[in-house]
Amino acid sequence: MRARITFSFLAFILSIACSFSQVSIIPEPVSLQQKEGKYTFQSSIKIGSDASSKGITEWLKEKLTPTGLPVSIVAANEKADISFSLNKNANPTIGKEGYQLISSANGISISANQPAGLFYGAQTLLQLLPSAIESKSPVKNISWSVPAVEISDYPRFGWRGLMLDVSRHFFGVKEVKEFIDDMAAYKYNLLHMHLTDDQGWRIEIKSLPKLTSVGAWRVEKTGTFGTFSKPEPDEPRTYGGFFTQDDIKEIVRYAKDRFINVMPEIDMPGHSLAAIAAYPDLTCTPGTYQVNSGEQFMVWPPNGHFYGLLDNTLCPANEKTFEFVDKVFTEIAQLFPFEYIHMGGDETARNFWEKSDLIKALMKKENLKNLDEVQSYFVKRVEKIINSKGKKMIGWDEILDGGLAPNAAVMSWRGMKGGIEAAKLGHEVVMSPTTFAYIDYMQGDAMLEPPVYATLRLSKAYEFEPVPEGVDPKFIKGGQANLWTEQIYNMRHLRYMTWPRGFAISESLWSPKSKKNWNNFYKKVESHFARFDAAQKKYAPSMYDPEFKFTKNDKNEITVEMKTEVPDITVHYSFDNSFPDNFYPQYTGPVKVPKDAATMKVVTYRGDKPMGRLVVFPSAEMKKRAGVKDKM
Repeated sequence: MRARITFSFLAFILSIACSFSQVSIIPEPVSLQQKEGKYTFQSSIKIGSDASSKGITEWLKEKLTPTGLPVSIVAANEKADISFSLNKNANPTIGKEGYQLISSANGISISANQPAGLFYGAQTLLQLLPSAIESKSPVKNISWSVPAVEISDYPRFGWRGLMLDVSRHFFGVKEVKEFIDDMAAYKYNLLHMHLTDDQGWRIEIKSLPKLTSVGAWRVEKTGTFGTFSKPEPDEPRTYGGFFTQDDIKEIVRYAKDRFINVMPEIDMPGHSLAAIAAYPDLTCTPGTYQVNSGEQFMVWPPNGHFYGLLDNTLCPANEKTFEFVDKVFTEIAQLFPFEYIHMGGDETARNFWEKSDLIKALMKKENLKNLDEVQSYFVKRVEKIINSKGKKMIGWDEILDGGLAPNAAVMSWRGMKGGIEAAKLGHEVVMSPTTFAYIDYMQGDAMLEPPVYATLRLSKAYEFEPVPEGVDPKFIKGGQANLWTEQIYNMRHLRYMTWPRGFAISESLWSPKSKKNWNNFYKKVESHFARFDAAQKKYAPSMYDPEFKFTKNDKNEITVEMKTEVPDITVHYSFDNSFPDNFYPQYTGPVKVPKDAATMKVVTYRGDKPMGRLVVFPSAEMKKRAGVKDKM
């Protein structure tokens, strides 16, 4: 009798569990309670709307097209499948961007204090629907239902950014809009546009037309950035492009409709070669300049004190420089409503300043002790110009060197140190450290990924914590991930580099710290891979590929260790030149590489399903990593 009762009880529990479809929301909501049951759309979908949610409901109507069901918008007081409403009495807990979503057998309701919250609630609703909702065309033979849930949600930080470098490779209005849509789906609210650099000036400045007629174009090169041959004088400079001011207005408007601010960056005094190619008198070093096409022009020695092979800096000792800066920011400020303008300030090569008589005279005149103070002099003058346009200034953490401008905010990229220093000085900080947030870095082993400076795995990105210990949280505005595009030529690869690490940063910026859990997160990532598959968007499967460590003993015998980010997959390998599958030896601990092995091949499986990509290590690569030197 007891056995039958136990069996019946287990069957009951199992039936409840099976009635719950898996809920995978990224970023993780503050509170999510899953209930029994679901709401199924029948022959049509009605969305209840009033004036406050009109734009959101029109957007959602378009997003629901793949259901193949007729979608209509009805008045807020009519019976609807999905109802939007603004709270008559503001809920202080959820703030400006929070929302509450309730789904039951009776329908779906989304409420918020402000329209931004309704929009984020709608994004969560889409993630509750089957992944096929991301398809570009109607999907047949599927039940469109939403699990019964109660969600209360709001962001941890107000600054949740992604930076897109459109200078190294130009991405046009259509592609930027696609990037904005991807951001919005994961509740980012700040697009940082890196608009100028040594490889191109990407925004029309009407008072300085050569910035785009000259500075936006270079010789086209394909391959590995930084290793290209120097362009010949007669090679056509037809690769590039720029945004007209009308383009920028269109992007800003499109982003605003998705509750995203757009922040421009005009990088200076370094990274200014495109501007100098257009206006050579902006430099301290007279000469002829051209937009860089990817050939080497700077050197980063092991000690980290890089220097330029040519002068790519605006001259702080030249008054024409500040006239130029004023013209640029006058027009920039009129195009971008966001309160901040980013002035760059990073990686200024000063070796030409050291030799400049103009700089020496400036130092004497202004009593500047060193080149840090020269740069600080420049930054402080730029801040005054930006402030005069009614904007606040933010810059990379090098703007701390020599003394921080009085009201400047700092974006900390060289780890967290600069952000900690700025916060302790009472300045606002956005955390964006290479350690966790540089999504242009390789996502896995260099044998698989396009070569970049370093590797940043998904699990490491997920460890991002914007508020360092001992720092007053009120000075940390939030954080962002940065996507530099030296080695990114097209939108397919741009998405590959952004996702899934963009999921990790999103969750670090939106979700409560206590809600973060890697074992839950990677499973959610897998469900969102299915959504990207449905949308035919590219993403990186690198979390299924192992990490490798090669070592040697005193006999130069090589041992390899392998570990995976995802805990429920197995690693299989071969040394006999054949292709391993799940019937090959499974990695359980350090493996000695056979003395005469020509290659090691590795692949990962979950059960009988291949998960990772085939990784092939030639003998020479294994020796190099282990530090074994071939005998002469």
